[in-house]
Amino acid sequence: MTPASGDLVLGIETSCDETAAAVVERGAVVRSSVVSSQVALHAPYGGVVPELAGRSHLERLTGVVSEALELAGVRKPAEELGAVAVTYGPGLVGSLLVGLSGAKALSMAWGVPLVGVNHLEAHLFAALLERPELRWPLVVLLVSGGHTVLVRMDGPGRYEVLGQTLDDAAGEAYDKVARYLGLGYPGGPALDRAAADGDPAAFSFPRALMAEGYDFSFSGLKTSVVRTVERHPEASTVDIAASFQQAVTDVLVAKARRAVAAVGASGLCLAGGVAANSLLRRVATEACAADGVDAYLPSLAMCTDNAAMVAAAGWWRLASDGPSPLSLGAAPNLALPQLR
Repeated sequence: MTPASGDLVLGIETSCDETAAAVVERGAVVRSSVVSSQVALHAPYGGVVPELAGRSHLERLTGVVSEALELAGVRKPAEELGAVAVTYGPGLVGSLLVGLSGAKALSMAWGVPLVGVNHLEAHLFAALLERPELRWPLVVLLVSGGHTVLVRMDGPGRYEVLGQTLDDAAGEAYDKVARYLGLGYPGGPALDRAAADGDPAAFSFPRALMAEGYDFSFSGLKTSVVRTVERHPEASTVDIAASFQQAVTDVLVAKARRAVAAVGASGLCLAGGVAANSLLRRVATEACAADGVDAYLPSLAMCTDNAAMVAAAGWWRLASDGPSPLSLGAAPNLALPQLR
């Protein structure tokens, strides 16, 4: 059956180094999802170079959007789309502006509403695309290169931030430690692979704030790795990687597990790029099984930045709040608001 006018939302995501576009039906069915990665572009520098990221988005966005529309079978966007949803923050300001400018142009050209989407909120919607049967309330552990947030979610758009990082995000710590150990780029997956061959009990790294509240701190752990390597230059890199990864995972799962019990949640949902980490997925699954609650693990494609989650969040936001003004600007430091 052909979707009714308004059922389809085009999502655009350019918050960091992924140029992505997707078409999602009624916030639930992914008709297409296209992601153009910039990993090869930034690899020689060991991290994302903001200016290069912005330029690459400029070069790739039109093609990525065209491909997403074609794969979704959208031939007349002005008639078939209900809105254009776009990430407006948080993220790199130059990258955000490229996506925003493109989305505004398409919104005006096609005469369809523009919907600004909070990138963090979009990650919360990722699970709904794959697990529409989710039972509320849930605790969501959103872990990425820029954010580590523990969220109570009572339904779409209904959530409470329980805790967040006080310094480095978990993904940021992964990238910095991987770079220090010379494991390559992107750091998170490289460290995960190295850790598979190491002994997680070889070194006892600190687990900051593990028994205190729901906030996180990983800067001390990163420093401890550096000091340990300085004191033990003969130490095995894979053992350092495995011990570091175990320390991060222990803290993340301990706090998430405690939050699930306090909230009375039906389960724990992982979100964000670090949700692709093999140890985190395994330990979280085992903890949920032991506690008798569900573990919702997104597919690897839904862990990383993508536009399908932006389109899903945009569809809900349009119905809830209406369209965004064309004056909407980039908000690189946008936080996840308390909406309860």
